[in-house]
Amino acid sequence: MRSCTLMLAICVLAPCAIHAQQSWKRYYGGDDDEYGRSVQQTSDGGYVVTGYTRSFGDSDQVYLVKTDAHGDTLWTRTYGGARNDDGYSVQQTKDGGYVITGPAYSYGLGGDAVLIRTNASGDTVWTRSFGGANLDGGNSVRQTLDGGYIMAGVTYSFGNGQQVYLVRTNASGDTLWTRVFGGAYLDAGSSVEQTKDSGYIVAGTTSSFGTSFEAYLIKTDAAGDTDWTRTYGGAQTEFGTAVQQTQDGGYILTGYSESFGDSAQVYLVKTTSTGDTAWTRTYGGTRNDYGCSVRQTQDGGYVVAGYTNSFGAGDRDVYLIKTNASGDTVWTRRFGGGGVDVGQSVQQTSDLGYIVAGYSPSLSGDLQVYLIKTDENGNVGIADSFRPQTTSFTHQAGIVRGVLSLPSSLLSPHSSLLSIDGRKVLDLSPGANDVSRLAPGVYFVHEGPSAAGRQSSALKKVIVTR
Repeated sequence: MRSCTLMLAICVLAPCAIHAQQSWKRYYGGDDDEYGRSVQQTSDGGYVVTGYTRSFGDSDQVYLVKTDAHGDTLWTRTYGGARNDDGYSVQQTKDGGYVITGPAYSYGLGGDAVLIRTNASGDTVWTRSFGGANLDGGNSVRQTLDGGYIMAGVTYSFGNGQQVYLVRTNASGDTLWTRVFGGAYLDAGSSVEQTKDSGYIVAGTTSSFGTSFEAYLIKTDAAGDTDWTRTYGGAQTEFGTAVQQTQDGGYILTGYSESFGDSAQVYLVKTTSTGDTAWTRTYGGTRNDYGCSVRQTQDGGYVVAGYTNSFGAGDRDVYLIKTNASGDTVWTRRFGGGGVDVGQSVQQTSDLGYIVAGYSPSLSGDLQVYLIKTDENGNVGIADSFRPQTTSFTHQAGIVRGVLSLPSSLLSPHSSLLSIDGRKVLDLSPGANDVSRLAPGVYFVHEGPSAAGRQSSALKKVIVTR
């Protein structure tokens, strides 16, 4: 069984003029694994994504990447201690900074839920940890109307075994109250947001109520006391991964279900304001498909991001589903190559396109943070076909300043230099190639057709510097 990213030990603008839509794909990271888990468009039109990195430090570190509107990196930051720490959720704050939550094994006796508050440049303003003697973790954070924060996750320190953990803080990250929810078995909170009545809605999973694991919604008042709880599912396993309050005051919940088909399916549940089911939908094929993130779109429909094993080229592909207001499919899109490509977070952007964050294999085989910016129809104009279907390549990265020198034995008559998003930026010839006018960054030498007429998949990574 696989699930979207969440700390779950049982397996976790104002309207503006529409400009020309951008679409692109970008990869971020170093020479080891990186995961992207949460993305948001920022007030300057760029994007911020969090997750974790193994490339920059002696242990897993919380990873924060800030980009411009084109997906080009403005800065990156890492946070954490001597043990493994992870970023599961990020939001831009009212002052232009950022707040991140995740599970942090560098804090507490068994690992704590952590809040990291940064300024607009990603520099740490404060860090707070929450938990007890056992394992605790944060899965989702949102700034509240009064400038404080609400965090949802999992606790083993309080209650009966594994419980939903809800923490409310002031603007400085000091605890105002904590609540735990659940029963005698395994329960987890995966997503939280403040509701229109100043209460909170929490999505997650419970095995304490129902026939098996069930998708779980908890509605509280402003003090964190329960207004109502609901479970959703059938005779088999359901997980709830993300929730949003909808324009009509109800809620939209996604996750996955094993009750309504021969395999896991993306699960979408629309409820009334009291959590009663208005409709449910499932999407996918015959080989397990998962919904990880959902947002209502400007037209009243919904967009779901996750991953599919049923469709696509590799083990898993990023799966993007657009529906109308009734949950009927408008279109689906898949992104990925021959390896594991996963979508974890989606948001509609100010130009009515979509930004998706997740992770995807790099050319060396390691996973990297993966950002996909689509147009309003879910399309990306630049194809991803330049990426090889295998993860092996035989040449190490080279540092290039001004001139890229290549032997004739390496090139075919149609060799070219590609940007990281697959655009051809230069035709290559044996000998010296002037790259002084290119922007600094990562590029790839594409050999083109071989002498035997076969298309080569070999890509040689070069880094252009000043």
